[in-house]
Amino acid sequence: MNIVVTGSIAYDYLMSFPGRFTEHFLPEHMARVSLSFLVDSMDKRRGGCAPNIAYTLALLGERPRLMATAGQDFGDYRRWLEAAGVDTSLVREVEGKFTASFFCSTDVENNQIASFYTGAMANAGELSFRTVEDCGLAIISPNDPSAMLQYAEECRALGVPYIWDPGQQCARMSGEELKEGLTGAAIVICNDYEFELIRQKTGLDEAAILADCQALVVTRGENGCSIIDVEGQVDIPAVPPHRILDPTGVGDAFRGGFMKGMARGADYAVCARMGSVAATYALEHLGGQSHAYTWEEFRDRYEASFGRVGAED
Repeated sequence: MNIVVTGSIAYDYLMSFPGRFTEHFLPEHMARVSLSFLVDSMDKRRGGCAPNIAYTLALLGERPRLMATAGQDFGDYRRWLEAAGVDTSLVREVEGKFTASFFCSTDVENNQIASFYTGAMANAGELSFRTVEDCGLAIISPNDPSAMLQYAEECRALGVPYIWDPGQQCARMSGEELKEGLTGAAIVICNDYEFELIRQKTGLDEAAILADCQALVVTRGENGCSIIDVEGQVDIPAVPPHRILDPTGVGDAFRGGFMKGMARGADYAVCARMGSVAATYALEHLGGQSHAYTWEEFRDRYEASFGRVGAED
């Protein structure tokens, strides 16, 4: 299947704080916060929602097409992605700008405080699905908000099934924008916190969202995920990790695994289980693209957690 992945391309600067953020917030002084956290490690990693999703799809045997904008510092990153099996021919490098950057500190309880520099991501609206041939499935993950809405409109007009994944942009987009993006989507995917933002901003509950799309997938961290459609709700557990190293990119890996299931024609429950396996691999490593596995290893881990595909689904 010809899968197109849109979203941010970024470099991740990942820092570890050896304490708990919550111990340093004073409720009586929340109107005037001035805090600096001394971190004890920092790593620079290749990141961004779109490459993270595409990387997982490539590990699982797909050749996803990455459609996004990057800066003048993207050369090495492009070569890395191509070597991993990602098609970067739709990526546009913007002269005079740097690739977007994600600065994230994680505490001992896996709480995160982050900032995001837009950089070349602001030019994402210069790309268009109208230049992409034979797209069988697309995901619209966090990106420049106006570009996300443009892509959704183009997918609807062209009849391209797409996943609406507003992610971190739920905080920035208005209720009308969020509603516009999910209308006509094959799937809306978000975590439980983002779903609450969507519900509050749009005024839509689960039933109302399902009137505008086929299915709603809500991820819940270590509590797994829920798939909600007109037939009801199915809850899928998370796959226990061998170790917990870094939560960055875990949600993106879940989406890559889920989309691989869709490409194979699996039902949404199997797709979510594949997503759970992919997510755990990412959780066990630092950054969204430092892990690797073969299809055989992935299948064995799936079967160890959920049984053989087809046995229960």
